[in-house]
Amino acid sequence: MSTDNRKKYRSGFLFKVFIYSIAFVILSGAFVGYILWNKIFAPNVTTGYMEYKDIHINTGSDMIGVFDLLEENDLIINRSTLEWLAIKKNYNNNIKAGRYRLREGMNNNELINMLRSGNQVPVNLVFINHRNIEEIASVVSRQIEADSALLAGLARDHDFIESLGFDSVTIPALFIPNTYEFYWNTSAKQFYRRMKNEYEKFWNEERENNRKLLGLDRIEVITLASIVNEETVKTEEMPVIAGVYLNRLDRGMRLQADPTIKYTIGDFTVNRILKIHLDIDSPYNTYKYAGLPPGPIVIPSIQAIDAVLNAREHEYIYFCAREDFSGYHRFAKTLSEHNRNARLYHNALNKRRVFR
Repeated sequence: MSTDNRKKYRSGFLFKVFIYSIAFVILSGAFVGYILWNKIFAPNVTTGYMEYKDIHINTGSDMIGVFDLLEENDLIINRSTLEWLAIKKNYNNNIKAGRYRLREGMNNNELINMLRSGNQVPVNLVFINHRNIEEIASVVSRQIEADSALLAGLARDHDFIESLGFDSVTIPALFIPNTYEFYWNTSAKQFYRRMKNEYEKFWNEERENNRKLLGLDRIEVITLASIVNEETVKTEEMPVIAGVYLNRLDRGMRLQADPTIKYTIGDFTVNRILKIHLDIDSPYNTYKYAGLPPGPIVIPSIQAIDAVLNAREHEYIYFCAREDFSGYHRFAKTLSEHNRNARLYHNALNKRRVFR
């Protein structure tokens, strides 16, 4: 082979080697790129037949615990790729508690970014006019992370509730029943402080003006509302009943409110108040002591509070449940008229053999 031919052969061989090397690098890069893409961007979340599923990551959780939670709930397809990316993105040092919404087909990058940033879904926390703090604590603890025992215990923490402007007797007035948006990982103290903010918002200019016209402070309004709340389920009657109690207060009469007796004996199911009940010595016994009781006997509804603030003006001093058990009441201006109404109701109870 001539010298020129050898040179041509060698050049061609080197060119082929170069081309093959370039092709190998490109193919290797494409393969590695595909693997990386698959680890980062391939769908890795499955929610079954549901559009989404929520998970709750507890305060103090570590990365392994979070991934165990995802795996136990069958929410991830490939745990190893998720862990690989989580470490790359330093998620193990950025774990945030909360309620997170996982959607079908999310990839590892989307999932880790959501969890690492704390981009959680808020909770619509709902509570109504419950009997006491313990009931509130039980209901609330089922909707946020805070423990019911801790929530209830804070109501007995003198220094803490004093910092909110309440005491152990008046603290139920803090809670205005409604629907509130919370983050799931809200602590017990954060919950109380949020309720304090909502309480201040509730007392807007109109309510404050109405309160001042009545000559009552906020606690007194809510305390009276708690009695009205227990007297009737008919919201249209609430302002009338509130007017009766305000008339009694104005005249210096005892309220003689049966719900306060039920509160005193600890039984709201009682239908008949007996003399033995009226003899109980308690500041909540409004048959024995004049004026409002020391604090709310229940956590009243907004309707009951507004009924007090917008009480109907009338001359009624008495009221009694109707004998048809409709839930409505008969109102009276005189004691003799009231006694007639009371006899009708008591006779109806006797016919139904209701003796307590």
